[in-house]
Amino acid sequence: MSDDVITTVTGIVAGEFGLPAAGISPDVDLSSLEGADSVKVLRAVAKIERTYDIELEDDQVFGLKSVRDAATLVVATLAEKEPSGGGR
Repeated sequence: MSDDVITTVTGIVAGEFGLPAAGISPDVDLSSLEGADSVKVLRAVAKIERTYDIELEDDQVFGLKSVRDAATLVVATLAEKEPSGGGR
């Protein structure tokens, strides 16, 4: 998985939660972050979708537990969008 995606998703989560990105591990449980609530998580997901021009399914979103989960989902969704034979 691209470190760029993890870095971007971490930055988005940090911004929505009002926390420094350096203090958020890719594997930390999002619900354990200071001030965590479902609204902040959903706002972060909406910003991730806008940033990457993707749409995530509700069942996928509700299964997200960490930044790494979100980044993995972004990479998988982007791969599905690419025309066959294409690559980055």
